[in-house]
Amino acid sequence: MLRRILLVATIAALLCSAAFVAGYASQDESSSRPTASGTGGVPTTDPTPTPASTPTTPATEPTREPTAEPTPEPTPKPTREPRLEPGPRLLGPGDHGDDVRDLQARLRQIFWFNTDVTGVYGDVTTTAVRGFQAKREIPVTGEVDQRTLDRLYAMTSVPTDAELHNRGNTPGALDPRCRTGRVLCVDKSSSTLRWVVDGKVLQTLDVRFGASTTPTREGVFHVYLKDAEHVSRLYGSSMPYSMFFSGGQAVHYSSDFASVGYSGASHGCVNVRDYDGLAHLYSQVQVGDTVVVYWS
Repeated sequence: MLRRILLVATIAALLCSAAFVAGYASQDESSSRPTASGTGGVPTTDPTPTPASTPTTPATEPTREPTAEPTPEPTPKPTREPRLEPGPRLLGPGDHGDDVRDLQARLRQIFWFNTDVTGVYGDVTTTAVRGFQAKREIPVTGEVDQRTLDRLYAMTSVPTDAELHNRGNTPGALDPRCRTGRVLCVDKSSSTLRWVVDGKVLQTLDVRFGASTTPTREGVFHVYLKDAEHVSRLYGSSMPYSMFFSGGQAVHYSSDFASVGYSGASHGCVNVRDYDGLAHLYSQVQVGDTVVVYWS
């Protein structure tokens, strides 16, 4: 009997122990789970997941429409000026006579022909015509056409008999007031100026005078001012090698006289057309020298 009781007690004790172990094991299993790294457990029930923030998509830059580059304006092609063609020949190499003499005298007036007028159209005349044409942008041929002749006539005056036959203006009688001392002796009758020292003529130049409205004064004067680079205050024109003798009147070089000859006039001054000749005279004359303007 006793043995049965002990057996029963032993079995009961074993059952109790097994029940306890099983309860403990179930409690431990529900409480935690080892993480992969062996750290503290995480709850089996996941908390309410936080909604993932939607990544902000960067604003798409507005598509720029390509800016149309301005269409360059076509560069206009330079219009070629029509090429001038020489006109029919009027005078040329081999010609001779009065027309050639007139041509040479006119070219000489504007310093393109620097030798004697001969009336023969030779190499010197051809060279002079070519230079004149090139300067005026006329077809360069060395022959005279109507365009060349018209331009030459516009720049010159009708040659005098003296010019046509290689004679300068012939001075008249020397005024008695010109025979003593240092004198610029200006003869209106012959359009000449003579540089006279103690009665001896050292130089003679062709001159022209003022118009009827602005005549060159006559009488005895003295050079009171010299100015090699003078410019007129009234007219703005250049007056090289000026030698003033009466108010604003002076002996000076005139490019207009050199170009158009006696068809023009001064405003009262004594114009000289020979630049080099006047430059030499200017170097000789002194302030205080006498000036005599007269009719011979």
